[in-house]
Amino acid sequence: MSKSWQIPRRTFLKGLGAAVALPMLDAMAPVKALGSIAAKAKPPVRMGFIFVPNGAHMQDWTPLTQGSSFDLPYTLRPLAPVKSELLVLTGLTHDKGRTNGDGAGHHARSATVFLTGAQAMKSEGASIRAGVSVDQVAARSIGKNTRFASLELGTERGRQAGKCDSGYSCSYSNNISWRDESTPMAKETNPREVFERLFGNDSKKEVDQSRAKRERYKKSILDFVLDDAKRLSSKVGGNDRQKLDEYLTAVREIEGRIETAEQTNPLKTILPSDYEKPSNVPDSFEEHIRLMGDMMVLAFQADVTRVSTFMIANEGSNKSYPFVGVNEGHHSISHHQGDPKKHAQIREINKFHVTQLAYILQKLKSIPEGEGSLLDNCMIVYGSALSDGNAHNSENLPIMLAGRGGGTILTGRHIRYDYETPMSNLLLSMLHRVGAPADSFGDSTGVLRGLDS
Repeated sequence: MSKSWQIPRRTFLKGLGAAVALPMLDAMAPVKALGSIAAKAKPPVRMGFIFVPNGAHMQDWTPLTQGSSFDLPYTLRPLAPVKSELLVLTGLTHDKGRTNGDGAGHHARSATVFLTGAQAMKSEGASIRAGVSVDQVAARSIGKNTRFASLELGTERGRQAGKCDSGYSCSYSNNISWRDESTPMAKETNPREVFERLFGNDSKKEVDQSRAKRERYKKSILDFVLDDAKRLSSKVGGNDRQKLDEYLTAVREIEGRIETAEQTNPLKTILPSDYEKPSNVPDSFEEHIRLMGDMMVLAFQADVTRVSTFMIANEGSNKSYPFVGVNEGHHSISHHQGDPKKHAQIREINKFHVTQLAYILQKLKSIPEGEGSLLDNCMIVYGSALSDGNAHNSENLPIMLAGRGGGTILTGRHIRYDYETPMSNLLLSMLHRVGAPADSFGDSTGVLRGLDS
């Protein structure tokens, strides 16, 4: 039987300065006629990329056995609740992250090549050149279907000019998303700004008025769309009412966490005059990562974008991690020179990062969509374009792929690929799965085999 009425997929709850997109509701699902049988159209497939700097302690990253019976090594143990939802991909290489005649600068090349598969041109000035990143190739093809073609996130803003690594511009180390060969996509590091972007309308004047009013009267952005929400709730079925309530509760909970960070943890870092004004971010690095991860999840859930990147830290980051017992800088100890103490510190940093990944994946898995979960309709790549941080090698990279890509990926396995298999093959395969046609990408030699069997 067909439904008597249907809500358009692009429905927003609207109010002063607010445009709150909605998750996929039963009342939105288009129906395709299959002979005499009506079937709901499949949810869209999303792609996300989460980057970590300075390589990994590979001895505690790589599973010992292949296939579905593998055990999670120390670094990956936080992923136990979602082990069945991921692939550990061993043996992938980014050849264009190597020297290839350009000398030192592995960190700059690592961030640049991660999603482009292209060699960064060694330059400190305006004449930077890399390649279009896979997220932006996808955004060009499928971005027209959503409010935002893509969403770029991070926790460290970093400089976009000057030298950061052995003759390479800081633009290389501080970005993984490239709109074209000479234009990196600047990432947003302030949770509040991302929240306002996702849930504000297109009128800057109204957005500013709404934000000022919320701050003055301690209101939520949801207070401005309450009437719309009540009207919609009265029209939909019980299952949709529950979905709507859970979604709006999640939005409010995240908004509350942002407010707490703003009230208690003002950022005191003084930046040069050509940088954006300092913003309030959580004092807790873990909370900062999780809030930005929540933004990615909400953006996918509400289908305001289907493409996102997230730099957990800039490449070469020398941030310390005292909350896991590491007081030295990450980049410094990545040059471990075989020191067992530094090996142990690196694996604790790696495990901390993977713990945040586990949080994001469990959030995606907890959200029902279609016949499964939101995670089932995602492809989330996590990893680095350096393997061992001391050797600065670009082969045998620490890479994972989570999510089933709309049912096209068989997860819960460790796959070991032949030496020198291009990581660009994985990126090409992902483009095909989101409906972005491409014959090749970066230095690909074809699609990556074995993802579906």
